[in-house]
Amino acid sequence: MPKQKLRFGFIGCGGNARGHGRGVSRDEDIEIVGLADPSENALKAFRETVGLDDSVPTYADHDEMLATVRPDAVVISSPHGLHFEHIMSALDAGCHVHTEKPMVCTVDHAKQVMAKVEETGLHLMIGYQRHLSPAYQYCRNVVQSGELGKVNFVAAHQSQHWYRNQQGKWRQDPFLGGGGQLNDSGSHLIDILLWVLEARPDKVFAMIDNLDIEVDVLTAMSIKFDTGALCNISIVGHAQGGVQEDFSIWLEDGGLFLRDGQLLRQGPGGKPTPVDNADLPKGGNKDVAFIELIRGERTENPIGVENGLRVIQLTEAAWQSAELGRPVKVDLS
Repeated sequence: MPKQKLRFGFIGCGGNARGHGRGVSRDEDIEIVGLADPSENALKAFRETVGLDDSVPTYADHDEMLATVRPDAVVISSPHGLHFEHIMSALDAGCHVHTEKPMVCTVDHAKQVMAKVEETGLHLMIGYQRHLSPAYQYCRNVVQSGELGKVNFVAAHQSQHWYRNQQGKWRQDPFLGGGGQLNDSGSHLIDILLWVLEARPDKVFAMIDNLDIEVDVLTAMSIKFDTGALCNISIVGHAQGGVQEDFSIWLEDGGLFLRDGQLLRQGPGGKPTPVDNADLPKGGNKDVAFIELIRGERTENPIGVENGLRVIQLTEAAWQSAELGRPVKVDLS
């Protein structure tokens, strides 16, 4: 059977959007029908990178693009603080939505998005690509199966040259960034922690340093889950080099450790050894997964609105804890 043809629009046309543009345009049954971005330079760069000609219309205003070209689906790669407005506009226009992380920047906005998705019956997927990573899928499968017992402790850190690299840019603007490094790259770490454990955070205690800017740069966070598992997370936004991550899970009968992209497994009484690639689940691409979801070729949304709500619930609690200087209960209502 021929594949369903789909018309895509883009809201936000910066570097991240160009990656999505190349991804969706590999499908010969996808047509990019409109681009929205207030920057002429961004629109020009998108055209050149993705290989679009002048027949594809461009707009400074996203609402005008939605009303004029009426796409079937929209990819949102705008600054974090604008996601809520852009998501709601796209859903109101009858579009399926693939939004970059974080979904939104407040719990209230997350709940409004959730209600709108339920009301419209449209698909919303978030760009937390680690859900489609074979290594993280393996960790989730092991944890959820109980084959190594219950989780006792998790330690995770992420470091990035964020403080200097982003100075004067929108990510360090309190509104456009919707917070600092914790809500930017750090939200990937929060998301994958919650997804792998599939547990409810009960209490969080966070210490945060903004250094000399308006948003958080350094975060030290401790979490207690309803399962009894404890967790330490370090978000280091003032480091040299690119993004570095480390993810360690200690279970009753072993452990799982992601070190510099290599997955290690430890069994009872043994040493951590590399997991054979043949034992890993099949990975995926988030643009392909979104297209499959719309076409009905994928029955389950791999990164749905519930994931976005969980991330901002824990993030807001961490901000509150740092402000109060004490542990706080995570409101999961």
